Amino acid sequence: MIGAYEITLVAVVSINLMLALGLNLITGFCGQVSLGHAAFFGTGAYAAALVAGGLPLPAVLLVAGLFACALGLLVGVASLRVREDFLAITTMGVGFVFVGVVRKQGFLGAEMGLTDIPDHGLGDLGFVGLCLALVALMALLTWHIKRSWMGFGFAAVADDERTARTLGINAAAYKLAAFVIGTFLAGVAGAVYAYFTRFIIPGAFGFTVSISILTMVIVGGVGSIWGVVVAAVLLTLLPEFSRVINDYKLLLYGALIVLTMRFAPGGLAGVVAAVKARVRPGGGP
Repeated sequence: MIGAYEITLVAVVSINLMLALGLNLITGFCGQVSLGHAAFFGTGAYAAALVAGGLPLPAVLLVAGLFACALGLLVGVASLRVREDFLAITTMGVGFVFVGVVRKQGFLGAEMGLTDIPDHGLGDLGFVGLCLALVALMALLTWHIKRSWMGFGFAAVADDERTARTLGINAAAYKLAAFVIGTFLAGVAGAVYAYFTRFIIPGAFGFTVSISILTMVIVGGVGSIWGVVVAAVLLTLLPEFSRVINDYKLLLYGALIVLTMRFAPGGLAGVVAAVKARVRPGGGP
């Protein structure tokens, strides 16, 4: 019989995996640094909380994803006019605006949040199955996108947007697509979070959440699916098993970002690739 603690671990790890996979599509595949991913996460959670009582679960997940990607589309349009560091600042501002606006909306519970969110009706094992199935589907989706013509377009835009345009690639369309798909995944994660906690407050979608997810992407290896998955699992579970790590989690995340960017820019995926290259015949001394 699966216990409450195990269900919590599966749910938290799964939600972070969904968020990391979505952000990796935006930042890793298409090269757009986003520091406001928690806003799309929160949009999905609040949308799900509002409609959960009147729609079946699949429809709630869809609605949450659509509301999040609608916001993602707006941010994506803004991203067409800004570059690199300015995009990061813009998305960070979106995160702060989201929390500030929600705190002033009575129908969203304002500071007190929304409570008594309807149960998903799947039971414990059913909910665990839902979490694992969604993670698997999102991982397969991002893997398929990376290997498709869209993935090649994303890579071209991320590598050199001007060159991509000279080759006839519609950079604006690819950047918008990355934001729409990545934020849709974040919205679905928000719906799962709403069903899991059955209580949401604005503070649950603050800037620290965005930084945590970005850390998972950077440490795993920007653009690497398996690396991001491994990093998301490790960075979610480590604070659970160590009180010291949990107390200094943000300090740890900040240190990991600095160390990764300084000594292993490719993250875990880059380290593994380098080791493989050295152990191959002729790959090194």
